[in-house]
Amino acid sequence: MTTVVLNGVTALSHLGVIRAEGPDAASFLHGQLTQDFALLGATEARLAALCTAKGRVIASFVGIRPQPDLVLLVCSRDILAATLKRLSMYVLRAKAKLTDATEQFALHGLAGTALAANGLDAAALPGQRTAIGEDISAVSLYPADGVPRAMWIAPAGSPVPAGSPLDAELWQWSEVRSGIVTLTTPVIEAFVPQMINYESVGGVNFKKGCYPGQEIVARSQFRGTLKRRTYLVQADAPVSAGQEVFAAADAEQPVGTVAQAAPAPGGGWAALISIQISALETGGLHAGGADGPALTVEPLPYPLLEDI
Repeated sequence: MTTVVLNGVTALSHLGVIRAEGPDAASFLHGQLTQDFALLGATEARLAALCTAKGRVIASFVGIRPQPDLVLLVCSRDILAATLKRLSMYVLRAKAKLTDATEQFALHGLAGTALAANGLDAAALPGQRTAIGEDISAVSLYPADGVPRAMWIAPAGSPVPAGSPLDAELWQWSEVRSGIVTLTTPVIEAFVPQMINYESVGGVNFKKGCYPGQEIVARSQFRGTLKRRTYLVQADAPVSAGQEVFAAADAEQPVGTVAQAAPAPGGGWAALISIQISALETGGLHAGGADGPALTVEPLPYPLLEDI
């Protein structure tokens, strides 16, 4: 693999922000998402999913609670409108107002030395929120190939964080290399949370109360019915989210789906694929068809829950 210098700052224009405000904002989201938002503290961030009644993920978020009555959910911009509409249907009598606040915020990704340049601890564990003054939040993300990363959430019009410019495509590649799936339109309802490893990276709380799909998610975890996992792969040719994945042992039936992909610096593509666990053992994985781009599996940057 080409040696990559992942260092600098880039605008995260592919992401948007849902603002949930009001005395019941956190408790309302607690009852809708896979993570605990009722106990979300000011120094924390949560990875979470919104599921259908059948446990299928229709949105993923990074959520913070900068004030007791305010929660910000960062998600892929392409699913934001539909996600906001769905969540708003269930507010009912809850004292919470949900709005598309994308234009109110400037989101940036920080990598490498850019963290220290902006006063952040490069050794902070994923899921920590740092307050910068009264209005800016920095969220520690999973590293990519050992390089620390963070998301900078500031009011629109704020100065760009310190650091050299980082190519947006390189950031997208780092997202894939971090092993954390960000849900986008092509893979809506394609997975239950465990199929994209969310229970292994802090995206599911099995001790909290009910939420849509909770019974299915819990059953997958505790009855040993989980048969698919997400793995990190490399390809020499383009792959894209939503493509089916095939194994050499059966050229007719797909064994999974590409969850997320991005071009790799120096050529080729990196991808996260959710496939049958058994297919990992047979090998010969290809995207789009049995004669499609070959997929080479690489180690995930974190352990799966059953391996800990």
